[in-house]
Amino acid sequence: MNAEKVIEIHGLSYRYPDGRSVLKEIDLEIHRRESVAILGPNGAGKSTLLYHLNGTLIGEGRVEILGLLAEKKNLREIRRRVGVVFQNPRISSSVQPSSTMWPLVPSTWGCPGGGQTAGGEGTGGVGLTGFEERSAHHLSEGEKKRVALATILAMDTEILALDEPTDNLDPAGSRSLVGRIRLIHQTKVIVTHHLPLVLELCERAVLLEEGKKIGDLSTDALVKERDLLERFGFDAELAQWWYGRMKQSGGSRP
Repeated sequence: MNAEKVIEIHGLSYRYPDGRSVLKEIDLEIHRRESVAILGPNGAGKSTLLYHLNGTLIGEGRVEILGLLAEKKNLREIRRRVGVVFQNPRISSSVQPSSTMWPLVPSTWGCPGGGQTAGGEGTGGVGLTGFEERSAHHLSEGEKKRVALATILAMDTEILALDEPTDNLDPAGSRSLVGRIRLIHQTKVIVTHHLPLVLELCERAVLLEEGKKIGDLSTDALVKERDLLERFGFDAELAQWWYGRMKQSGGSRP
């Protein structure tokens, strides 16, 4: 692949303060506009890896994002360019993207275009038109996730990192959010344990187990790896059925 590398990770290891080792010598490269899934069982280190992409966590090894080494002096710039939507985002009292508050989007950074994305979307771009003055306490989990996504889109980041984007969503909410994510053309890194989501949104899958990277392959190839799918707890026949259904319907990934 000749596309520009936007994420380069070499020998990344991370140990939590309690001594628990979560990541072990991870090497990973992601190119511009790729959509990459991070798969693995609970405790495999998926979210821990994701949080290294904007310096929420800094481990041993080398993490380079858009040519910037992930170290203290570069974190502000990296966080302007990498948007993370957490599994359980926290937002402020209203849902205006320009005032939305959660851990890595301080309001003092502001949002280009007054809370609108480069495509002029804002809250409308994630299906929340009319919600601008709603109290955050009255939003469902799915609505909170869409607000968090609207905030990141308003920042016009170059890389979008999503941690379990469809967790706690009903089927309609999940379909709506997936549809919105499909329209985003930035580089996407998606942590999930939902294989249909991977097949629909991602062209590549990185597999983690007990903190180690044990696989890195196209999702087209992953569907054919029955033993690997079953090792990770996926139903291989269901995966192949879903993949075939997507192909028959003319579905294509962004």
